[in-house]
Parts: sequence; C-alpha cells; structure tokens
Amino acid sequence: MFTQNVVETWPKINVDSIFVNLDQPTIDRKSEQVDKVFKNLKKKTTFNGVVLFAEKGRIVLEKSYGVRNLRTRKGELNADDVFQLSSVSKMFTAEAIMILHNRGLVDYDTIIQTYIPEFPYEGITVRMLLTHRSGLPRYELLADEVWPDWKIPFSNEDMIESYVKYKPTRLSRPDRKFNYSNVNYALLASVVERVSGMSFVDFMKNEIFESIGMKKSFIYDMPLEEKVSVYLPDSVVQGYYVGRRRPRQAQNEYLNGVKGDKIMFSNVEDMYRFWLALDYGLLLPDTVQAEAFKPGSPVKKKKDNYGFGWRISGKYDGCLYHYGWWKGYRSFYLRDNTNDRVLIVLTNTDKGPNSDQFWKLLRDNTISLSPASVNIHYLEYEEGLRFPCSSYLDRQ
Repeated sequence: MFTQNVVETWPKINVDSIFVNLDQPTIDRKSEQVDKVFKNLKKKTTFNGVVLFAEKGRIVLEKSYGVRNLRTRKGELNADDVFQLSSVSKMFTAEAIMILHNRGLVDYDTIIQTYIPEFPYEGITVRMLLTHRSGLPRYELLADEVWPDWKIPFSNEDMIESYVKYKPTRLSRPDRKFNYSNVNYALLASVVERVSGMSFVDFMKNEIFESIGMKKSFIYDMPLEEKVSVYLPDSVVQGYYVGRRRPRQAQNEYLNGVKGDKIMFSNVEDMYRFWLALDYGLLLPDTVQAEAFKPGSPVKKKKDNYGFGWRISGKYDGCLYHYGWWKGYRSFYLRDNTNDRVLIVLTNTDKGPNSDQFWKLLRDNTISLSPASVNIHYLEYEEGLRFPCSSYLDRQ
C-alpha cells in the first residue's frame, strides 16, 4: 500500500497534455458555421440577442450578438445575460404541473373546479389547459375591458375573479378544438399554487430552478401592493420595439402580474440545463416526462401539434419547439431529437429574423458531430443539486 507521503513524491502529469479530443476540430468547424449564420443575421436584420447551439451533449456555440441598450447602442450583451422568455415560459409551467401529477396531487383528467372551485366554466380538465383545448376566451381582452386602473397590477387571482364575475362567452366547447390562449397556462400556475400551498414563484424556484442549477432563472414577481413600475428591473436585459424610428424601450405593464403563461426570466445556459434535465430524467421519470411530447390534439398530416408546453413539429420529424413574443422580447427554443441538437435564441427586440432561418441551421447536416460517450457533462457532479429522478443512471 502506498502512503500519502509516497504518493506526493510522484511526478505530477498534466492530463490535458496526454488527452486528445478528437471531436474538437469538428466542433470548431460547426461553431464557425453557426457563428457565421448569426453574424449575417445581425448584419442584415435587426437581430440582437444571445444564442446557444448544442449537439449530442456538447455546447458548440454560446455567444452574444449586439447590445443591451438599443437606443444608445451601448453595453455589449453577454452570453449569460437574462431575458424574458415570453411564451417559452409555458414549458416550465407544464413541468410544474407534471411534477405535482407525479406526486399524486394533480390528475390530468380531473375538472379544474377540483383545484379552483369557484371557476365558472364546466367541463374543462387540466389536460385541456395543458394542450390549449379549453375553449376559454383570452384574459388579456377581458382585463383590458374590465380592469379599472392599468397602473395597478393584475394578478392570477384577479384574473380568476374577473372570469367569475363577468363570465365572457367561450370561444368553443371544451375539447372541441385547439385554440392557443395564454389563459390556459395562467390557470395552470394558479393550480400549482392552490395544490402546493406555495406561491408559483417559490414552487418554481424550489422544485425546478434550484433543483437542477438554473442559477439565473426566476419568475418575475410584481409587487401587487404597489403601482406598476415604469420599466422592468435593471438586472435583466430590457426589451425594445424596433422599426423605422429610433428603438423604444418597452415599458412594464399591469398584465405582467399574471404568471404561468409568460414573465419567466432566464439565460441560454439555464435553458440548456433544463433540456438536459428533461433528456436525462432528472426531474421526472422517463414515462411521465414523455407525456409532454405527445400530441394533445388529433394528428393531421404535416400539421404542428401541441403537447404539454411544447409544440410538436409536423414538418420536421422528431422536432419540438416553442416560440415566445411579449412586449419587446422574442425567444426561440428548437429541439431536433433525430440529430440530438438544440438551438436556443433569446432576443430583446419585437422584430427580427423569422424561425425559418433557425430551422434551416438546426437541420443542416453538412457538419455533424459523432455521439459522445457521456453527454451530461456538468450537471452530474455539481454540488448542491438534487435530482428527484436520476433515471439516466440506469442507462449507463
């Protein structure tokens, strides 16, 4: 047996000097390819944001393009900057519901009055909210009509009370057809609160963000007892409206008090961590997580569908995605399961390149990486993380 004193006399070897990453040249070429696309988009369009492209468990490119302040053209964006996700927030709300379902606290096929007894519309289940088949009218239009003072925040509870009091006409009967509407996911956030006994902000922080090391992610919690602030906090990248005139900073507004459908903030690395957690069953067992990626409406050839917080591409086999747009922000989360690639794009403008450019890049096979021996490269060993369902260990 070697003693510690003996071991300390042995020569030290730099492992990097004898280890050769055979994939690095291919990763470098892929990185240059992705970087070129976004440099061209920045030059030819109003693109201003942060990008993460990963393939087969390795980050190929994580880079910022543009500035934080579009009015002054000052303050370079950083790769770890925090943006509002807009409707990409919905996949996180769906995950919260699925966690509660896995604990036996939420039944997908139970009517929502089980959890929100005062809600006035009959025949709507949690599953219909998740898949946008409730037929409920938009809360934004209702609030604009009935909320007396737009300087006062409008919350999830205010939204529920408004539906109870005014009961606007349904768009369709429950489960009759798909109708994308923010109200579905705002109600799901309220289900999370009613069932867990925690605020939606705290539940997301404790059960998702801190659990998998999403260190910069949070749900914006507007102080309901105060008037709406002019702008969002300075700690986040501000959104802008761009057009022919000088860019205009997007102001905060009373509807930002509603959570679940939007108003989550994150950065590209945290969002990549989220995908790794889903891919490796760190938050939920594989069989439960798979429900999120199943079509929630009757399948029509070449038509997109919707699972639990994820859109399912009908054009590209094996592809999932979600886009977001809200008050000066646009976000894109594209996943190609066939080629094991993910593209995350966060911007702080209301206009920019369309998603076709991103799909073309994601599906480009001119340069492809080979599979890695271990894909989960930094979540596995980081201290302080807790994985409720580490099913990936069973696959080794």
